[in-house]
Amino acid sequence: MTGEYLGYVETDDPLFDYLKYDIQPQVADFCDDPAYRVYRLHASNAVYLYEEETTGAKFIGKYFFSEREENAGNAERRLDREFGRLEEVRGYGFDRAPLYVAKPLGRNEELGDLLVVEYCDGELLSSIISRAINEHNETALYDCLGLLAYFFAELHNRTAHEDERVDFDRFCDYTRQVVRQCSPLLSHDETKRLKELCESWRERPEMWSDCPVLVHGDATPENFIFSFDSLKTFDLERCMTADRVFDVGRMAGELKHFFSMNAGDEFAAEPCIGHFLREYASHFPDRDAAFDAVTKRVPFYMGTTLLRIARNFWIDRDYRRRLIDEAFECFQEG
Repeated sequence: MTGEYLGYVETDDPLFDYLKYDIQPQVADFCDDPAYRVYRLHASNAVYLYEEETTGAKFIGKYFFSEREENAGNAERRLDREFGRLEEVRGYGFDRAPLYVAKPLGRNEELGDLLVVEYCDGELLSSIISRAINEHNETALYDCLGLLAYFFAELHNRTAHEDERVDFDRFCDYTRQVVRQCSPLLSHDETKRLKELCESWRERPEMWSDCPVLVHGDATPENFIFSFDSLKTFDLERCMTADRVFDVGRMAGELKHFFSMNAGDEFAAEPCIGHFLREYASHFPDRDAAFDAVTKRVPFYMGTTLLRIARNFWIDRDYRRRLIDEAFECFQEG
């Protein structure tokens, strides 16, 4: 995990003492005279990597109060939410290899609602996917997808609310919101048709049939790291209670997007998606029944994921249209 080098934390910056006295001793030896290099990471929030040059200690700082979130109340609530989710999920046993959630090292409301988590070394799933496409060798990717499926199955099964049923209404409402955000690329008839398809999924009994579980909530290839047969994840800001297929379907949609964009073939991801879904189902007592139940619901969440990506204005317009066309196909399945 690398980024843009920005220089050093100044010694008169309040952040310097916070890193020196509160954070550094948790991950390495105390330094009398530390020097913290700073790198800006590519993320949806103001996220930085700090590296102490003598000990090599590294930690990630995520600022919730920044130019991207100028509402102090919202920033503090988001800080509370992610810090709490990291501790909660680690408490379910995800504090050791091979399934590991990064440890929160500290929070500081006076420093831009800062959350500091431990640095996780390894290779991002996005890099592994790109390498598989470029080298025409998916062996390593299949291994990682198997481990990712295991992580999702364990997270979902350990946190299942067996006596409740999923509230699918809110996910239909979210999909309708994403459709509206894609409206500059849609005709009136297309917008109407997508909303009709969304409503048709609302009427399907299987979308309400499962129990709610804790989901990662932001299952993208940028949020999972692999190293020595271990999986690590570090961003749980969007962790929530939902249908287990929310995670599985989003990752399937991300795989379809990565292969479609980089391999130029909308069907190239199908073997990887199939492998991923079969691996996920293998962690249930009746794998065939689990596979059937999951695959019936996956197209809805895949379609929503493709629309979610297509709404991004910085992506090539023609490719965004391709994503929308593929989303239509997903919603029309079944």
